[in-house]
Amino acid sequence: MPSQPRPPAQPVSHRGRRAGHSGTREALLDAARDQFADHGYDGASLRAIASQAQVDPGLIRHFFGSKQDLFNAAMEDRALITDRLMAAIAGPQDGIGARAVDAYLRLWEDEDTSPILMSMVRSAMTTDHGADLINEVIVARLAPHTEIGIDSEPARQITLAGAHLLGVAVSRSILKAPPLVEMSHKELVEALAPMVQETADRVIEALSERTPGV
Repeated sequence: MPSQPRPPAQPVSHRGRRAGHSGTREALLDAARDQFADHGYDGASLRAIASQAQVDPGLIRHFFGSKQDLFNAAMEDRALITDRLMAAIAGPQDGIGARAVDAYLRLWEDEDTSPILMSMVRSAMTTDHGADLINEVIVARLAPHTEIGIDSEPARQITLAGAHLLGVAVSRSILKAPPLVEMSHKELVEALAPMVQETADRVIEALSERTPGV
């Protein structure tokens, strides 16, 4: 009796995969985001990344050159984080806190941006480059849009608020602290919004004093 043909293998689903993409380079980027998100820069091996992408490890050097170059390419979409935060900040001043917190928490819940944030945070614990990327997202990318000098008092206020939000997100998404995990998205927004709103008010007031008539 002739053997029955095997059904075609189903594609492996990766966290953070973009719809409709194909090809070895994209598969490596998907795998890299997953591995960096789970293990950080030092803990993610090129062999594990290649294994998840189901390709030869030598193709990483072919497409990206080095582990550092692969990490940079995998984190390339980090601009999405700043763009979404800036879009949330735009609008009436009295709602900035709630909008910013809502947008920030959604970044940690979104399959496209969550792996990037996870990768940066876990890598920041062991490499300067990971820490630099976080600092870039918190202040350096926001400053040009808001006319805030990186060494200014408004920048310090933003960094303090950002550190607070980062701590909550890490405790909830990585450390899995039960009280925070059990809180709903809405409850977290309501709890954190007043702090961010106070920071926003201080920053806007400081900028107004520097620029009369604003």
